[in-house]
Amino acid sequence: MRVTVNGDVRELRDGVSVEEFVRELGFAARRIAVALNLDVLPRAEYGTRRLREGDVVEIVQFIGGG
Repeated sequence: MRVTVNGDVRELRDGVSVEEFVRELGFAARRIAVALNLDVLPRAEYGTRRLREGDVVEIVQFIGGG
């Protein structure tokens, strides 16, 4: 299936959860925010929310510093 991630179209296997996908990308889940189809997804839903054909995902990574 195809989803758009941060503006790039990617081919993913069917049924992948948001949690699995961000882990595969190498992001630490506690340092990111995910918007799915323009709605911010609560972190508690990452494991149960499955990506579908045509979804648009935006991932923002928080970076600390001073």
